[in-house]
Amino acid sequence: MAHGYFITGTDTDSGKTVVTLGLMQRLQSRGLRVLGMKPVAAGAEQTDAGLRNDDALRLQAQASCSLAYEQINPYCFAPPIAPHLAAEQAEQMIDFLEIGRCFGQLANGADRVLVEGAGGWRVPLGAGRTMADLALALDLPVILVVGLRLGCINHALLSAESIRASGGRLAGWIGNQVDPAMQEREANTETLQQWLDAPCLGLVPWLARPTPQAVSDCLRPPGEF
Repeated sequence: MAHGYFITGTDTDSGKTVVTLGLMQRLQSRGLRVLGMKPVAAGAEQTDAGLRNDDALRLQAQASCSLAYEQINPYCFAPPIAPHLAAEQAEQMIDFLEIGRCFGQLANGADRVLVEGAGGWRVPLGAGRTMADLALALDLPVILVVGLRLGCINHALLSAESIRASGGRLAGWIGNQVDPAMQEREANTETLQQWLDAPCLGLVPWLARPTPQAVSDCLRPPGEF
C-alpha cells in the first residue's frame, strides 16, 4: 500500500486540516505510526524560531513522534495569499525535489504520511506547476475534502474531474460541513454519493469544537483506510 494520502479540498477553508487531523487520529487508533505534512503554507506568524503556520503546527502536534517543523512544512510564507505569489514576494522557488526529500524522510519513519495541500487541486505553485503536479510527483492517492456549503456539488464534481484528468487516483471523498446553516445537507450529500465515482469515507457535521477525535468518530471504520 502507498505510504500515505494527499489531502486536497474543493476550495480554501473546506476543512482540509480538520479532516487530516481526524484521519491521523483514526489511523493512529489502529496502532499505526502516522505523520502529517504541509509542504507549502501561505499565512504564518513570525516567531523566535521563524515563520510558523498554524495548520502545520497542528499537524506537528498530532504526529506519532517528535519532528522538526521544517520537515513538516518546508515552504512557509507570511502573507495569507496564493502560494505562488507569496513565493515570488519572498524570492523563493518551491522545489518539488526538496519536498520529495522531506516526504521520504517522514515516510521512512511512518506507516502513513498524510500530505495536506494548500487551497484546492489546481492552486498554482509557480514555474507553470500546480498542487496537482505536486500530488503526482509524490505519487500518492488523493482524498478530496468537500466543504459542505451552497455550491459544493459543482465544486466537488469539478474537482474530482480535474483529479482524474490530471492522472490522479481519487481514493475517496469526505464531506465536511463548513456552513452551520446549510440547507438540505442530507439531500446534497446524497447527490454527491450518487454523482461522485469514489467512495465516501465519512461525513463530518458542523462541530463547534472539531477535535481530531470528534472528526475521527465521523469517518469510516479504520480497517477500511
